[in-house]
Amino acid sequence: MDTLRKPFQGVCNIIRFNWHLYIIAFLLLIVIYILSFYFPFTFSYLYFLFLIPILISLIVSYYVYDYSNFYSFDWLEGDEMAIKILNIHAGFDETSSLIQKKYKNAELLVFDFYNPLKHTELSIKRARKTYPAYPNTKTTTTTQLELSDLFADKILLILAVHEIRNEEERISFFNELNRVLKLNGQIIVTEHLRDLNNFLAYNIGFFHFLPEAKWKNTFEKASLKIIQRKQINPFIITFILEKKWS
Repeated sequence: MDTLRKPFQGVCNIIRFNWHLYIIAFLLLIVIYILSFYFPFTFSYLYFLFLIPILISLIVSYYVYDYSNFYSFDWLEGDEMAIKILNIHAGFDETSSLIQKKYKNAELLVFDFYNPLKHTELSIKRARKTYPAYPNTKTTTTTQLELSDLFADKILLILAVHEIRNEEERISFFNELNRVLKLNGQIIVTEHLRDLNNFLAYNIGFFHFLPEAKWKNTFEKASLKIIQRKQINPFIITFILEKKWS
């Protein structure tokens, strides 16, 4: 694991940025535990039914964000010479320093499409206060990147684009990415999916992710094709995209 990340950083961030949810869950567990003394048959089972999914989600989060090699970026291609890379995120950037370390000879430009009017989650707001922006990060929108056509060799979107909840906006965004991508360039989209593995890991939290069919529809309508589908671990997938030629 890269030394730029601390032990348990991933799972600690999840708790830190969503502490209000864990407090609610903790209080509910206390209430259920007390009720189990009066109604042992019903509430004893309910206590474990409520506790187990919380523990599973934290264990999986530790595996994904701390134990696995996800943040080593070994699953990305190696260092290249004289390339322009865009790293685009949705307000919380844990990756730019690691990406610049991996691509030492590349020109890295970082864009943040966070919009407080659209992205109202408390977790993102807390994360932005905790982690300062990467140097020279530019604020952008999902409708227009202030870059010339055919500008970027690589565009990285790591656990970010699912925050664009509106499908038309998401398609428009990928059309804009297509515009600034070089003819032989690639777009790297890394996400959790709304699938069985993530349901077992995060329970109803998996609804925050998008199903694979929606991603494929977005890419198709933005004239992008999937040239590779990488399973980074059982819970995260990467789509490598290129321009589609008719």
